[in-house]
Amino acid sequence: MFLGIDIGTSSVKAVLTDADGGVAAVASHPCAVSRPHPLWSEQEPEDWVAAAVAAVDELAARLPDAVAAVTGIGFSGQMHGAVLLGGDGRVLRPAILWNDGRSHRQCATLEAALPALRAISGNIAMPGFTAPKLLWVAEEEPEIFAALAKVLLPKAYVRWRLTGVMVEEMSDASGTLWLNVARRDWSDDLLAATRLTRDHMPDLAEGSAPVARLSADFARRWGMRTAPVVAGGAGDCAASAVGLGAIAPGDAFLSLGTSGVVWTTTDRFLPNPAMAVHAFCHALPGVWHQMGVMLSAAASLAWAATALGAGGTGAGAGAGEVELLAPLGDAVDGPSPVAFLPYLSGERTPHNDATVRGLFAGLAANTGRDALVQAVLEGVAFAARDNLAALGQRPESIDLAGGGSRSRLWARICADALGLTVHRIEDGEVGAALGAAHLGRMAATGEDPAAVCRKPRRLESFTPDPARAEAYSQAWLRWRRLYPLAKEFAS
Repeated sequence: MFLGIDIGTSSVKAVLTDADGGVAAVASHPCAVSRPHPLWSEQEPEDWVAAAVAAVDELAARLPDAVAAVTGIGFSGQMHGAVLLGGDGRVLRPAILWNDGRSHRQCATLEAALPALRAISGNIAMPGFTAPKLLWVAEEEPEIFAALAKVLLPKAYVRWRLTGVMVEEMSDASGTLWLNVARRDWSDDLLAATRLTRDHMPDLAEGSAPVARLSADFARRWGMRTAPVVAGGAGDCAASAVGLGAIAPGDAFLSLGTSGVVWTTTDRFLPNPAMAVHAFCHALPGVWHQMGVMLSAAASLAWAATALGAGGTGAGAGAGEVELLAPLGDAVDGPSPVAFLPYLSGERTPHNDATVRGLFAGLAANTGRDALVQAVLEGVAFAARDNLAALGQRPESIDLAGGGSRSRLWARICADALGLTVHRIEDGEVGAALGAAHLGRMAATGEDPAAVCRKPRRLESFTPDPARAEAYSQAWLRWRRLYPLAKEFAS
């Protein structure tokens, strides 16, 4: 048996897989996000540890024999977050998250100070990345920066707490803006630009490599026969790719999680920073990927549920979204008369704009809730089309992952809006944790990735309807013209 633990933004998820690679059990525990100031987004690292332990506790209570047989563990997690540790290992401040926009001024400083930044990192400096966050800390919280000994990403912090080993792997390290992505090594020049050195960084490893063993205390707590091998793991997107079998050049998927991702696997480093495309290492040796990122995908629907009063007091997680979608059924005739820009927390690809905000356009006296909800789904689909255009690659079809993949309506809208066949897949909601489990398996067994990272079963495929696809193409062109208005309004 193998265990994958995903350190997400809204929750920590643990997935138990069997010898066939199938999901045997899933447990999840929520995490809270703090937004103490405009543009800020923070979490307490200890909350991740507590949630991870609670999730595995639950699995061990439900399936003690299966958990006892675990031999490999992999971690995945939200990327870019900055966990700052002092020399005694103490957390110096709350972690600054991937969707935190406070360091946009420091991005400009980095670009000006190091003209080679984009060539080395393959990426444009964005507030979401880790390096600008540290420059912000150096400038705004100098006493904390002076006490800094190590910077860890979220999953690396949790792994350290559970194993005693500080290590990072290539996919997550790519999102720090400190990695020479082509060489798969820390860059001294990039580190120096943020007043850091290699001493502040953990060691590097490939995602499928064994890097540690679970501590004896946790192995005993969960009744494991031996302390499992722990893999290098992956950032959440790369882990999802492993779980989806997207490990060969040309493989593609669209993830509708809290954030949204359009992913293509590549056999070499293919940077395109001018379009705010992320060019990162994959979690497997000798493989890279391109990625377009939307900061608010399923988060847009969750926002709409709150704003429109769906779900009711005391309703379970996701109840509001279910209530919003139910009246729309599984299909719509064409684009909503209302347009929605999903830039609730700014946007990455293709705008690299932390300050832009979302908007509704086309409201009328008779506009109802259903039209607004449909517009939210379409706005995210149009943002995905923007991402696909920025990547400059057009796959034949695309798998749909993340919590949004539950919706047949959203899948159909994506197919028409992208002009691509979209596949709903088995276990599409647990992709990152599943991928982490696969990496734990490879670390424990040494199996070839192709034997472990098999593509999931496709549950349903949606082919674009020609008439609707043409209507959506025209609606997308109109939708794109709203960005300058949103930018002006946000300023």
